[in-house]
Parts: sequence; structure tokens; C-alpha cells
Amino acid sequence: MKISVQQSDILVEVERFSEERIHPYAKEFELNEELPSELIREMGEKGYLTASIPKEYGGLGLDPVQFGLFIEQIGKSCNSIRELITVHNSLVGETIVRWGTKEQKEKWLPLMTQGKRIAAFALSEPNVGTDARNVETHYRKEGNQYMITGVKKWISFADIADVFLVIAAHEEEGQVTAFLVEREWEGIKTTRMTGLLASKASHIAEVEFMDVVVPAENVLGPVGGGFSYIASYGLDHGRYNIAWGAVAIAQASLEAMISYSRKRTQFGKKLCEFDLMQAIIADATTKIHAARALCLHAGRMRLKRDPDSIMETTMAKYFSSKMVMEVTTDAVQAHGGNGFSNQYPVERFFREAKLLEIIEGTSQVLQLMIAQHSISKNYEKR
Repeated sequence: MKISVQQSDILVEVERFSEERIHPYAKEFELNEELPSELIREMGEKGYLTASIPKEYGGLGLDPVQFGLFIEQIGKSCNSIRELITVHNSLVGETIVRWGTKEQKEKWLPLMTQGKRIAAFALSEPNVGTDARNVETHYRKEGNQYMITGVKKWISFADIADVFLVIAAHEEEGQVTAFLVEREWEGIKTTRMTGLLASKASHIAEVEFMDVVVPAENVLGPVGGGFSYIASYGLDHGRYNIAWGAVAIAQASLEAMISYSRKRTQFGKKLCEFDLMQAIIADATTKIHAARALCLHAGRMRLKRDPDSIMETTMAKYFSSKMVMEVTTDAVQAHGGNGFSNQYPVERFFREAKLLEIIEGTSQVLQLMIAQHSISKNYEKR
């Protein structure tokens, strides 16, 4: 696939930025459990927060393949910053580009591309995760406005978000609708969640909506299309991000274990000289190449807007998230006792990898989706 000079330059630029401004501080971000606001602003000024949003709204306009490679560079340095881009750019930004009205696009996208407004995707709830069609957060219509009440949980960057894309069900009819809800409105309370295994710098919070008044112009997409159109569309973009994020963490883990194995000496030999260590490195390298190939294939199909790209993306996310768990486990093993210490990055990579098997569709749910698709598609050929 031909890469434009401009897009190639952006990838070189973001690689350098990631190495200089993100990678050295990733451990600090996690220990402090937050991302510096000045770094978020800097990334907004460079267009990094909305790399795939069209240029007409201030984004970089990267195509799906280049955006995936962009995500890999960011994710190698810090998964929480990758997560910010996934939520802000893809789950919310891309969804507004596709389903927003002209007025919604013109209002929110320029602010989001500049980093002046941070967005969060409010779908999961205390009692609702995988069963996203049955959200308990509800709304009722009163005149030309809506009243939203309910609680969302595990919402990345909700602690610092200025706008929430909220998925809620009608209190009587049950139809699910999406709303753009602004933090400054009355009746919104966020509570930071701590003690998490990973994503400690992702500002994850619980959000409570108490009879929040939402004007009709803040309905995103068709009324009743909150799951079929909005949530499904956002999750598809999220899965594409997660697939590349998994490749990023796996690649960083591979580089870490190779570096360690070239320095560590046991029984008079460097670890990298032992056959079993070379086998671990070979397997990790092959798995990463396979996962990246799946991601690139999904990206090319997304670029062509092929309807099958959704399932290809699902398979890429499923495979990559399982792959990164295997690679990070081996990376910890390669470090021996040091792999248990946060003085070495593989300890963090291992924890972050587990999260990717859960978010944007658990591996088990995606496995069922892939199986059902395969059964249907291959049965038709007989």
C-alpha cells in the first residue's frame, strides 16, 4: 500500500515524540496515577489526540493503516496514552464524524482535536458489561429535552472528561439512545476508581447522572439507535485500536527481553546464547508478526470500507489480545525474579496485557462472534 510522504513524516515524527516525551515517563505516569495535563495539551496541539479525524476538523486525517501504525508507536511507550487516543479519537470522535449532525461536528470536533475538550465513552455499568444492550441507565423525554439517570462504571478518562457519550435506555419503552452530555451540566458526579491492576494513569471513574437535563440537539444518531448504530460503531473502532495496542505492548516486551537477555549472564553465558531463550524470542517474534499482519489486513479492508472489515477487525483484536498475554508472560519469565519488579517494564506490560483480553469485548465473546460468523459463511459454501 502506497504511503504518502506527509503520512510517513507524521509516523517518523510521532515515533520520535513517543521516545522523547512519553517513554521515559511511563513508569512515573503509573506511579502518579495520572497523565500530565501539559502533555495532553501538547499532544492536542500536534493533532495526536485525533490522528484519524478528518483534516477539515483539525485532525491529522490518517487512513486506517497509518492510524494503526501510529497507535503502535504510542502504545509501545505508554498504554494509558494509547487508551486516551482510543477513547477520545476513536470511540467518541470517529463516532461523531459518522453519526453526528453538522452542528455537532462543528461544535465538538475542533475542540477535541485541539485537546480543549476531552471525551469519554460511557457504556459500561456496575451491573452491565458484556450485556451492553441492557443498560440500566435510563432516560425519559420531557418536551424538547431528555432527563438521564443512572450510573456508569469503568469509564476511562471520565475523571477529566468534558463531554460524555452516554448510552441509555428509555425508562418505559427500553429503546437505547446515545447522548452527548456535558460535564458542566447539573446532576453529574464522577468518582475516581483506584486500586486497579492496570490502566492506573487512565483516569478511570464511576459516573453518576442524576436527572441530568439534555437538550434534543445533543442526541447522537437516531433515537433508538444507541446500541445498533452508535455503540456498535464505536466498539468496532475501539477493537481496531486494541488490536494495535496489543501489538505495541508485545513489541515493547520483545525488545525488553532481548535487551535483558543480551546483558544478563548465567552459567558463564549471556541469556540470549541459550537455546531455550532463543526459542522464546523466536516464538514471540513470530506471534507479533502474525498479529501485525492481521491488523494490517483489517486496516486495508477498513480503508476500502469493506463490510467484512468488522469481522476482520474482531479477529485481529481476538488474536492480538491473546498473543500479547502470551508474549508478556514469556517476557516476565525471561527476566526471572526481576520480572516481578516494577524496576523493569515487563512487569507493567504483563498487567496491561491482561486488560486487553477484557475491554471492547472479552475474548470469550469475540470467540463466539467469530465462530458464528464462520459457521454461517462456510455453511453457505456447501
